[in-house]
Amino acid sequence: MMEKTIRKLFIGEVCDLPQKLGKTVTIGTMEVAVFKLENGEIRAIENRCPHKGGVLAEGMLSGEYVFCPMHDWKISVKDGKVQSPDVGCVKSYSVEVKGERVYIIVENEIGQKLKES
Repeated sequence: MMEKTIRKLFIGEVCDLPQKLGKTVTIGTMEVAVFKLENGEIRAIENRCPHKGGVLAEGMLSGEYVFCPMHDWKISVKDGKVQSPDVGCVKSYSVEVKGERVYIIVENEIGQKLKES
C-alpha cells in the first residue's frame, strides 16, 4: 500500500489572479484552473471539462460556477461537480492564502513523481 503525502505548492500572489477570470497553473503534468471569485475567495479545479476537454480557465465565471468555453457546461469551482442535466465532475483542490501568497494543496502517493513548476 502506498502512502499519501500532502504538499503545499506556491502558485503566485493574490494580485496575479484576475477577478472573475481563470488562470491556468501547471503543476508537473497537471493543469489546474485557478479562479478569484467576486467575494475574493480563490478556488482551484482541474482545467479540463469532463465532456470534451474544454479549457475551463478560459470559461466565463458566474458566481461560483464556470461555464466551459466549448459547450457551456456549468461546473462548480467549489466542488468540481457539473450542474444537471449534464453529469460528471472535475477534481477540486484546496487553496490556502497566507498574506498575499497563494498555495494549492495537492495529494500524491509516495513513489509517484510530482514536479513543482
